[in-house]
Amino acid sequence: MTFMLATHRIKLTALLIAANLGLMLHLLSGEIKPVSAWDWLDVAGEGGSAVLILVWIGLLLKSRPAGYVTDLLFTGLGCLFFSLFMDTVDEFIALPAAVNWDGWLESGPMPVGFILLTLGIFHWHREQLAINEQMRNRERLFREHRQFDKLTPLGDANYLRAQLQLALGEANDARQPLSVIMLDLDAFSRINREYGHAEGDRLLQVLTQLLLLNLRQHDLLCRLAGDRFAVILPHTGERQAQLLAGEMSLAVRSLAYKSSRQGERIELSATVVALMARDEDTETLLQRLNIAMARAKQHLTVQYG
Repeated sequence: MTFMLATHRIKLTALLIAANLGLMLHLLSGEIKPVSAWDWLDVAGEGGSAVLILVWIGLLLKSRPAGYVTDLLFTGLGCLFFSLFMDTVDEFIALPAAVNWDGWLESGPMPVGFILLTLGIFHWHREQLAINEQMRNRERLFREHRQFDKLTPLGDANYLRAQLQLALGEANDARQPLSVIMLDLDAFSRINREYGHAEGDRLLQVLTQLLLLNLRQHDLLCRLAGDRFAVILPHTGERQAQLLAGEMSLAVRSLAYKSSRQGERIELSATVVALMARDEDTETLLQRLNIAMARAKQHLTVQYG
């Protein structure tokens, strides 16, 4: 017997005792019919149904923990089994005409069993709805977890696109402005080359914390790729977004980041652009941002040669 069935042994014992008491009562009150009087069709139908219900009970108790719903389902099936078992016993044992309690044993538990079984199925259905909701939530969390960057605690490019699409829809419905900032760390490849990729990874983690500290609570920071970040700014016009972009650029330049090798300060700067969303989709807005970033980088190259 499996562990799950063992936890339900009291239920099984009670059902076995009830069935045996009914059988004993018939044997004490009547006499066994001759084989020629047996109705084999009834025996097969009623007895076979009782056996099938026993199989259902076994599957139920093997797959479910003890509890209110299990008790309802078991008791309902137990009543159906008892009625069918008494019907089967009645095919083998003849009772005196004065005995009338056999009708109660055969028919009485049947409607009670159906009522309890219906209640059990109703509560089981509610259980399944709750479980399905939990599974959907877990699937959503797992799917979103896969869209988070492995190095920083930020969403990746796919997560940014999904959230930006939602933000654009909400901004359009509420008729509120929405802006986006893109930040690209200057000369990051040189830092990786001179100090190693481990130092570069550490720098990106520190930079992430710095940027988060310089954003508002409802802003969303994501890492696009490498040293490029993007920020979704709900309820923000382009002028305010440009002010925030300037503050982020200043914060990067002011960061006194020390290398883990010798502790010398690594001078940092970042190119930052900000745009307000128009009546456009996610990809169009990101394309405009990338073009604005490319122009800002080109201007920086020409300026500092």
